[in-house]
Amino acid sequence: MSASRSETTSALGPDEPDRAAGSGRVGQPDDRVGAGADLLAALLDGMDAALCAFDADGTITHWNREAERILGWSAEEAVGRRGFAGWAVRSADADDVHRRLMAVMEAPGRQVHEFALLRKDGGRVLVRTQSAGVRGADGRPAGVYCAFSEVHAQIDLERSIALSEALFEDASWGVVLVDVDLRPTIVNAHAARALGCGRTTLLGRPLGELVVQGVEDLEGALHHVLAEGAPRALVELWVTLRTPEGERRRCWRSGFLRLASPLAEEPVPLGVGWLFQDVTDAKLAEQEADRLRFRSSQLHRAGNAAAECEDPMEAAVTYLDFALAGFADHVLVDLFQGDRLVRAAASPAGAPGPVARLAGAGIPVRYAARHPALQAAERAGSVRASASSESWAADRQWPGDAAHALCAVLRSRGRTLGVVTFLRSGSRPAFERPDALYAESVAVRVAAAVDLAG
Repeated sequence: MSASRSETTSALGPDEPDRAAGSGRVGQPDDRVGAGADLLAALLDGMDAALCAFDADGTITHWNREAERILGWSAEEAVGRRGFAGWAVRSADADDVHRRLMAVMEAPGRQVHEFALLRKDGGRVLVRTQSAGVRGADGRPAGVYCAFSEVHAQIDLERSIALSEALFEDASWGVVLVDVDLRPTIVNAHAARALGCGRTTLLGRPLGELVVQGVEDLEGALHHVLAEGAPRALVELWVTLRTPEGERRRCWRSGFLRLASPLAEEPVPLGVGWLFQDVTDAKLAEQEADRLRFRSSQLHRAGNAAAECEDPMEAAVTYLDFALAGFADHVLVDLFQGDRLVRAAASPAGAPGPVARLAGAGIPVRYAARHPALQAAERAGSVRASASSESWAADRQWPGDAAHALCAVLRSRGRTLGVVTFLRSGSRPAFERPDALYAESVAVRVAAAVDLAG
């Protein structure tokens, strides 16, 4: 604590020994105080907040380094003065400031005030004070201690606290704090909903318990932030979540912040702040729009190329070559000859290559009852199917790597001419309804060319 002059009494109690006259600075007690006073003085001088203390008569008894930094008055200049009148506050405000400060001595708890004080250089600074009375050993009021800071610094702190509370309560995006072991420590309400769990469910647990796929990418991003700092751009992460309703695939647009302790001389990582928004619907819509543009372009190019073919069957094969790009791994064309289907064209089964017409009258195919191609012909529509056993493709007389099939009927002038079958391997997703619509668009063009060839 700061030393008082010999005629003053310490605000910590009437029985505390007097300080050496003129010592002024906290941390310079005389020999009677001992090591305990040295420690207390060091603690006061190390405080981030400015602190001063008054005895029961309003005389300043303590003044720490932060008070000196804010107002410019040293401890030697401040300790021993009665109040702030004549030096640290304007004369017009002195009585009001003194009255409000000393009134705290008789009141319970702490009181908060704002005062305009004077710096040593003549400038004014608005400070926010927290004051409380000090009791002596006999329980009677013995003085007042006052901690103060510049209002703008206090407001900055309050804004930071308010921002933190808002992020973890009302933010419209997910916020997760992750420690250096990559385990969540705080999860806000939005993030809990996006993750499909409660706010405390994931705390202290590995991310892999909730994220089935994509956890490597997520943890890799967190490791990078801890080691190198936050990336300059947002990151889009695709993950598959394990939820009580089943697995869900989501896309999160994420930003990362490395958290470091402001109290350490060297930056000490505390973890990572992870902020994200679920953009799955937007990304899927974007992907669908890109897919539609590509497929429309392929049909346009196929039409132009087919228009240059003299042989209608060559035009039909040209349509299928363009349709395969980015859509399927194999394609088969089976045409009706009487009441049986005959293989008329196919893509190579062993390696990628152009669709080839089969020579001669074609090879009859013996499809079993309820074969997807026969179902498509019966329904005059499209049929989708996926592998259900290891022998699934062989049982249906398709290439061995086929795992997903889409059969579309070939119709022209009110007649069923055959079936076109698109096949995907197991490394690709199953055909969906938009794929069936595209296949039907291709089948209409192929059917017209086949009908012309017939």
